[in-house]
Amino acid sequence: MRLLSRRALEELGALQDAMQELAVHRNTALRMLMASRNATTPIAQREFWLEFSWIDQEYRVAVGRLAQFCLRYRSAARRLEAANRNP
Repeated sequence: MRLLSRRALEELGALQDAMQELAVHRNTALRMLMASRNATTPIAQREFWLEFSWIDQEYRVAVGRLAQFCLRYRSAARRLEAANRNP
């Protein structure tokens, strides 16, 4: 197992921070959407739905970026490990 470079660790931290921040906003938007079902008009419910949909899409993009980072570094680690086994 290889340690990540300082730059890679910084990138990983930024990706994780972005995802976690969006998760907080997504969860808040979801709670507001659920509460709106019984407390607001259909027009307001639609606005809450649109807000949740937007933040959910942003969250999914952040999760995808984090997953791509992990796949990229896992693949690089596997190539390095294979090269070290077969000099």
